[in-house]
Amino acid sequence: MNISKHNLIQIQDLQKEIEENDDLEKIKLEEYETENIEILKITISKSIINNTTIINSNFEKCMFIDIQFNNCNFSNTIFENCSFIRCEFNNCKLTGCSFNENTLLDTNFINVNMNYTNITISDLKNVYFKETGLKNANLQNNKVKNIKFQEADLTQIQIFQTSLNGIDLSKCKIDGIAISIDDIKGATINQVQALDLIYLLGVKII
Repeated sequence: MNISKHNLIQIQDLQKEIEENDDLEKIKLEEYETENIEILKITISKSIINNTTIINSNFEKCMFIDIQFNNCNFSNTIFENCSFIRCEFNNCKLTGCSFNENTLLDTNFINVNMNYTNITISDLKNVYFKETGLKNANLQNNKVKNIKFQEADLTQIQIFQTSLNGIDLSKCKIDGIAISIDDIKGATINQVQALDLIYLLGVKII
């Protein structure tokens, strides 16, 4: 991602800016905190958001294009019918978030806490999860293409009607994963992980 840090407009109050503009471009938001807000039909592009906390909130029909999120907290926030295009989340907290009917395209999650996150009825293409926690998360009814997990923690994740065909899970933690044999078919796993999935065959190891 190549976002120029020059010529960015520093803003102090995101809600005030949104009330005045539906389209925010080349902004820089830092040290901003709020909760229980609702944001509808805005587009933010070519921007950097640092050390920002927006929790227990609701974004609906919003677009985020070429955004870098650094050290942000969006815990328990709902993203409904939103699009993330060429975005990057670094060291962020997305615990308990819901991404429903979203588009995630060319987007990276690096060292992000996404435990208990729900991603449902969404399109994911060229999405990268690196050193990211997805413990007890739920991925359901998604279309995926070219997604990558590197040293991600998928402990007790639930995956249904989301095919992992062609995806390498061999360097991830998948203890207690709940998945159907159709969804795991074609994925790459290591020998130890195979023991966690033996239940799919309906057999017991003695």
